[in-house]
Amino acid sequence: MSTEPAGGPQTYAVPAGVRAVRADKALAIGFPDHSRTALQRAFDAGRVTLGGVVIKRDHSVTGGDVLEFSFPDVVAAELKAVDIPLDVIFEDKHMLAVNKAAGMIVHPGAATGEDTLVHALLSHCEDSLSGIGGVERPGIVHRLDKETTGVIVVAKSDKAHRALADQFATRALKKEYVALVAGVPQLLSGTIDRAIARHPTHRHRMTIGEGGKPARTDWERAEAYGDIAALMRCQIFTGRTHQIRVHLKSLGHPILGDPLYGWKPDPRIADKDQPARVMLHAEHLVLTHPISGKELDLRAPLPKDFLTMIKVLKKAATPERIVVKKVNRAGEDKVADRGLRV
Repeated sequence: MSTEPAGGPQTYAVPAGVRAVRADKALAIGFPDHSRTALQRAFDAGRVTLGGVVIKRDHSVTGGDVLEFSFPDVVAAELKAVDIPLDVIFEDKHMLAVNKAAGMIVHPGAATGEDTLVHALLSHCEDSLSGIGGVERPGIVHRLDKETTGVIVVAKSDKAHRALADQFATRALKKEYVALVAGVPQLLSGTIDRAIARHPTHRHRMTIGEGGKPARTDWERAEAYGDIAALMRCQIFTGRTHQIRVHLKSLGHPILGDPLYGWKPDPRIADKDQPARVMLHAEHLVLTHPISGKELDLRAPLPKDFLTMIKVLKKAATPERIVVKKVNRAGEDKVADRGLRV
């Protein structure tokens, strides 16, 4: 298990010449390798003192002040490890990348079972877990919706967690998704730069709206299946909740299998062939390794149900040949395939 530095108190002398500054900011500057979350835990636990007196985060300190602090112990997670197979794309002692399966929830909640990605990681990673936040847990840096498949990265150490989280926060990485959408956009590509907010009445949904957080999605139409559907490639520059689902809906092309955002079954596709989930896949993630600094190019192939859906769409979009029946001079029936298409 990876934790923040433990042991006896550590000291920090505020450099001479520094005027009034918040104590939490002073420690963050003095100890850049410690996460701000861990330092906040130290303040919250009453483990930061000045002259033997416990101080709060916003206490003002100046040059020459000497702070003493220590970190509270990391509490063991109350979740049990469950041996669930994982499709590992990349792994070393610092991090791993997994091709998440459809239907797998990333982090457990009140209504989830013991089949989340975290349960699986507790088994897979054993004692190599991030302790950021004060609870022993795998370092979930970002999330994918339950039905979304594809690349998700996990930190094994606190140092790796901080470095990866910083890349997501500063958008210093490349995130590409593929989606199957209803209908076919007239344009071949475009950019959706519209803020996303929580829906005012349906709290489980997001919507385009004023007062929301900035969100940008670049998209291109990769393939069209008649006028039934299209394969879209999307690059996102922000990570808002349901971002691609909301943005593509705003184009008038909701993702197949996503009734929450306006998709409806197409009558040209048999009931048995309708999508069973939201057809969205996190295909490609390019980032910097949190420790080595080398570029990591992570890719997850399209899952089987996605490929099957593409075959269904191609078949539904293929015109049928018209067979014309004629009678020849001998009065015998003759079938002539004119090769006409509808």
